[in-house]
Amino acid sequence: MKPATNDARLWRDPRRPLWLLALAVPTLPFQAGGLVAVTGAGVFWWWGSFFAFVLVPLLDQLIGPDGANPPEEAMSRLEADRYYRWCTYLYLPLQFGALVWACGRWADGGLSVVEGLGLAATTGVVSGVAINTAHELGHKRELLERRLSRMALAQTFYGHFYVEHNHGHHIRVATPDDPASSRMGESFWRFLPRTVLGSLRSAWHLEQRRLARRGRPVVSRHNDILTAWAMSVALFAVLTAAFGPRVLPYLLLQAVLGFCLLETVNYLEHYGLLRERRADGRYERVAPRHSWNSDHTISNLFLFQLQRHSDHHAHPLRRYQTLRHFDEAPQLPSGYATMIVLAWCPPLWRRVTHPLLRAHYDGDLTRAHLHPPARRRLLGSAGTGLPERARETG
Repeated sequence: MKPATNDARLWRDPRRPLWLLALAVPTLPFQAGGLVAVTGAGVFWWWGSFFAFVLVPLLDQLIGPDGANPPEEAMSRLEADRYYRWCTYLYLPLQFGALVWACGRWADGGLSVVEGLGLAATTGVVSGVAINTAHELGHKRELLERRLSRMALAQTFYGHFYVEHNHGHHIRVATPDDPASSRMGESFWRFLPRTVLGSLRSAWHLEQRRLARRGRPVVSRHNDILTAWAMSVALFAVLTAAFGPRVLPYLLLQAVLGFCLLETVNYLEHYGLLRERRADGRYERVAPRHSWNSDHTISNLFLFQLQRHSDHHAHPLRRYQTLRHFDEAPQLPSGYATMIVLAWCPPLWRRVTHPLLRAHYDGDLTRAHLHPPARRRLLGSAGTGLPERARETG
């Protein structure tokens, strides 16, 4: 979609009404229930998984990318338009409304185990995308948005993301010091425990250091991690008390699925990309070439343009509607929805992404962020021009 006019004073965002499509995600459990009621087919409790990993990838391929940027002169007006903020604010009441409704379905005993798991998977898609909504809100200066960010994270018990992402990942991105930056040759299944545990340790260290500077104890109401976890405990406790212990396993499952969805996105955003060290020992400044981008329209609409990740790292406070495309940023061949599925299947992931990484580094993989156990083989195959072995370490 191209701007309708070159006059920035008259320019209007052609996608403005389409951002409301993002609010279809937190209604996925309701959609699943409606489809089951209409068809009588219990398989539709898995609707969220089909929507996210089949329907959206198909639409991404059908509609394709949109690399248009807003005119620079229109940026301030676009940033100030509060309509875009309300698109993110409204995610939360729909998110928690769907969670309460799902608990009611789990508690009434009308679902089989397979159907209950399907509803948990659908709810997990909602909670996973809620972390993305929290990501958008958590970068802003307004106190309301930061508080809403922490609330959105309560459903996945992943409140430490608020600390680690803002104060850890954005400083160390695309370096070996960042647990959320994946390495070439490292499968998602190796990356997952490394990033979950590493991000948790990093968040606790960062919060411990912040409180020490302020002369406050780690175990206190001032600890942003502990207060976030307390919010999750309170949420789960209230839902368990209201609906009974039957709902607790499903609540835990949807939380795990939600944060695993987030970590899959982390895996693909910086895979194999590396910032070089300068002569003074510090890393070079983050540039567009250190993040994988995708301009595929449908995934961007549902993810508040998270896929324009290079501009986000360059300008973390910039709102989603003003994020820009960069030609120099490495481009994924499809939207995140498709790439997530590929990441879960390492041979397919390597087949698609490794040629792109080689091209990005002009065949010189010594400049890439390599998984240490795979380093010798990756450099050997790059140097000889021979194809990689089908089975890779990591």
